[in-house]
Amino acid sequence: MRRLKHWLRFLAVISPSRYIKRLDWYIIKKFIGTYIYSIVLIISISIIFDINENLAKFTQYHAPLKAIVFDYYANFVPYFANLFSPLFVFIAVIFFTTKLAGNSEIISILASGVSFKRLMRPYMISCVLISSLSFYLSAEVIPHGTVIRQNFETIYKNKKKNTSAENVMLQVGKGVIVYIQHYDNNMKKGYGFSLDKFENKKLVSHMTAMEVQYDTISDSKYHWTATNWKIRELRGLREHITQGAKKDTLIQMEPTDLVYSKGQQETFTSSELKDYISKQIDRGSGNVVQYQVEYHKRIASSFASFILTTIGVSLSSRKRKGGMGLYLGFGLALSFTYIMLQTVSSTFAINANTPPILAAWIPNIIFAVVAYFCYRKAPN
Repeated sequence: MRRLKHWLRFLAVISPSRYIKRLDWYIIKKFIGTYIYSIVLIISISIIFDINENLAKFTQYHAPLKAIVFDYYANFVPYFANLFSPLFVFIAVIFFTTKLAGNSEIISILASGVSFKRLMRPYMISCVLISSLSFYLSAEVIPHGTVIRQNFETIYKNKKKNTSAENVMLQVGKGVIVYIQHYDNNMKKGYGFSLDKFENKKLVSHMTAMEVQYDTISDSKYHWTATNWKIRELRGLREHITQGAKKDTLIQMEPTDLVYSKGQQETFTSSELKDYISKQIDRGSGNVVQYQVEYHKRIASSFASFILTTIGVSLSSRKRKGGMGLYLGFGLALSFTYIMLQTVSSTFAINANTPPILAAWIPNIIFAVVAYFCYRKAPN
């Protein structure tokens, strides 16, 4: 019986009804409903403009309707919806909060003894839901869709994609250096291959092969097949040579390590990004900044909803003449400024040696200061 009472007490503590009252449900429904409505409206307009712009190319390259719908637009919608999620959040907050203030509902709520801090609770709960969904989409779902969309664009929109690399040299392990004269990513095959192993800064093994082929159907990574291979092992003053027609071997590299294409970081999930960054840093590669920025930006962007919502509620909760036109215009300007800052700060990290984590969080830091002053000036 005591255990049952303890369990019931615990359920009462964690019960949503204890923290989410009728007022909270009212605002949450308004928030989420307006947010979804704004996404559907703006994305629908974007699709119409995109179809108008690309219809000629779809016809020219004979893109099938199924591929257009499921490969392109089914992945186009979540990508751009998530990219402009801060804009949709801000518009939703400004739109329905201004309407509540215009109907004197905000005044009535505050006059009943509810503080502005308490009024913010349902907004923050809504932000938790939106931010969690946004982060999950950007970290796990959208990268897979981006691969399909980019492949569609390569085939049916004639967007050139880098599919080869020349004179690639990279460190694939401690004291292990690989060189490939030419690599074809379509065939996953490299030509003019060599692999050198060093111990105490001395060459101990030198392997060459006419071709190396990546095994795409293997259950594990790093499987390569060398053709017309030769290995020279240096043992003091002696040299041991072995050679053959084909050899299966494990080399700590993948096709993604050899060929870089624009926007490639967007095709990795967050876990894949983390592994890739760690692997490239261990190899001493300097071409990881854009991947680090992308990794941190996904986390930082999910927090934008809280900051922009605080600004939006603080600005639009006061009843003023003129309606919501001024607030919507101001909200659009702020949202586009936030998106522009994301792009500019990423450039700082790539070209100006700004730490990637700082570059990703610069927009949030700046707007958090703005949100703080707006919150202090909000009606109570």
